[in-house]
Amino acid sequence: MSRRFTEAEVGEVWERRQEGESNRSIGRRLGRSGASIRALVESTGGVRPAVRYRSRRQLSQLEREEISRGVAAGESLRVIAGRLGRAVSTVSRELTRNGGRPTYRAHRADRAAWQRARRPQPCKLATNPALRAAVEDKLAVRWSPQQISRWLRRTYPGIEAMHVSHETIYVTLFIQARGGLKRELARHLRTRRANRRPKGPKPPSNKGRIVDMVMISERPAEIEDRAVPGHWEGDLLMGRRQTAIGTLVERWSRYVMLFSLPDGNSAEAVRVALAATVQKLPIHLWHSLTWDQGKEMAQHAQFSIDTGVEVFFCDPKSPWQRGSNENTNGLLRQYFPKGTDMAALTQADLDFAAHQLNGRPRQTLDWMSPSEKLAEALQ
Repeated sequence: MSRRFTEAEVGEVWERRQEGESNRSIGRRLGRSGASIRALVESTGGVRPAVRYRSRRQLSQLEREEISRGVAAGESLRVIAGRLGRAVSTVSRELTRNGGRPTYRAHRADRAAWQRARRPQPCKLATNPALRAAVEDKLAVRWSPQQISRWLRRTYPGIEAMHVSHETIYVTLFIQARGGLKRELARHLRTRRANRRPKGPKPPSNKGRIVDMVMISERPAEIEDRAVPGHWEGDLLMGRRQTAIGTLVERWSRYVMLFSLPDGNSAEAVRVALAATVQKLPIHLWHSLTWDQGKEMAQHAQFSIDTGVEVFFCDPKSPWQRGSNENTNGLLRQYFPKGTDMAALTQADLDFAAHQLNGRPRQTLDWMSPSEKLAEALQ
């Protein structure tokens, strides 16, 4: 049985999709299959769902935990409600909805309330037969949704019930659960698509982009030729619920180093963990680092200032430019399969896996191990 996407993962999918990443690439980032990403996107017709939020009038999880503590202590509803600044009836309804005093649990009650709040709004095209018929007639003769929307406003001025936006028409076509328009009418669209696709490239913006990148094309030849030690490739190996570990491979010796990210995989967390890892080997073994264009390296300039290690960035969708690291990440999946909670791993767990990889003889090293090869640079 497949694991459900968390809210954080869903948000990551839509953000990366808007930036033009493929389903397969997004899946690799999240430790998922491309098919599961595609199914998630198609379930909403390619339209990003609106972000849900809690009303301030609703009980928060902290308030529910306070109710649970009051119930466990045998306090009256009036005392609990007074401490929360809520009406007694609010606390009473909360307990009644969730099994009463004997079985009330804050976490379970909060999750149930969040699920009950998912009440989809009725679709205008599903509740207005006249409007639906007019839209279907025009779609059948290959009018675009925008043409239909404008025609309706001109034909029925002042009659709000007969007005609908072109976006609503698209969404109703793509999301069949709304029950408004027949799915086969989508073939009359000029694109013939049944899913919303992200529009063309966004205008240049610093938001979501790494600034001041030095591209791999500017990397010196000695790095490309693996002529000298001290040049590394790096990436994150993703696990369950957006957890990750950092992976580093030295290009000359194929020596592997792994580092944990207990504080998450934000740019600052990765910078701090990387800088700490650099200190584990002599400084002459750290000249450069090649990474992909993941947002986790947004603080690359500060990292270079702190450590003296120059950072180069690969071209988009070009994993072969970090071939040693990509191969190593594949080997590491034997130790940390997809779905592993990387946050639960200790540095000792990571060191064990790295030690095993570094002890294996490699044909490309004339059957020396990475540890033996790196030892040459330490002499």
